[in-house]
Formats: sequence, structure tokens, C-alpha cells
Amino acid sequence: MPDPWDDDRHLLMDLEAALRTANAVPERFLDIGKGAFSWRTADAELAELAGDSAAAPAGTRARGGHRALSFDAGHLTVEVELAPDGLLGQLVPPQPGTVELAEPGGTRASAEIDDVGWFALRPPPEGLFRLRIRTAEGRIVHTEWSRA
Repeated sequence: MPDPWDDDRHLLMDLEAALRTANAVPERFLDIGKGAFSWRTADAELAELAGDSAAAPAGTRARGGHRALSFDAGHLTVEVELAPDGLLGQLVPPQPGTVELAEPGGTRASAEIDDVGWFALRPPPEGLFRLRIRTAEGRIVHTEWSRA
């Protein structure tokens, strides 16, 4: 004889599956949300790549695995040296603040920028990266994305 509760169990399982599907966020909504979240820093200034020693003629390139990058945001220049043991940098004109090393997967490292504008981030970036700088005055500067 069939169990009279089988129909109820099947109905409950179907309802549970329907609720699970109804509560799922459509992929398009997730993409829109991520895009909107990226605008939280729309007021940040972009520091464009102004110089890269890797693009210099062979005789003038840095030796020993070091590479020099320069980013310009008009009022602020970010000088960076990519070394095997870390990313070393300085703000010009010198000023204190904080810096974050961002990679496509998120923030990898952060550091304080001292009064002479000096900072060090370890370990060095691998692949695509950008720096997010917040000066003591409250200015926010992002370098453009670069490849290590």
C-alpha cells in the first residue's frame, strides 16, 4: 500500500526547489551591482603612466631585475621601483598617507606613506596591478593598471 505522506513529501520538495530558484539573484543583477560598487571611487583621480624603464632602449634599462615606473596625476607624481623583493615608491611632492596594492582579485598589501612620501609594499605584485593612494589631505589617486 502506498504511503499517504509521499504526495506531501514530493510537494514539499517541489516547494523547496521553487523557493531556492526564486531567491537566486540573476547574474545580470550581480554584474550591475558590481559595476555600481566600482563607482564608489569615481571621485578618485587617475595617475597615468608617464614613464616605464622597460620601454627604454636596452642600454638605459635598470639592471638587476629592477624596473622603474612613473605615474602622473598633475598635482602628484608616484615614482615606483619594482624589485624582486617588493614594490618601493615615493610621492612627489612628498606627503604622508596610505597606499594599497590592488590586483584584479582584490587588495594584496597596504602600507603607510611616511612624511617624505616613501612607502614599501611586500611582496611585489604578480601580473596586473594598480596603486590606490589616499593622502593625508584626503585626496584619492589611483594609478592606471600596469603589468609587473
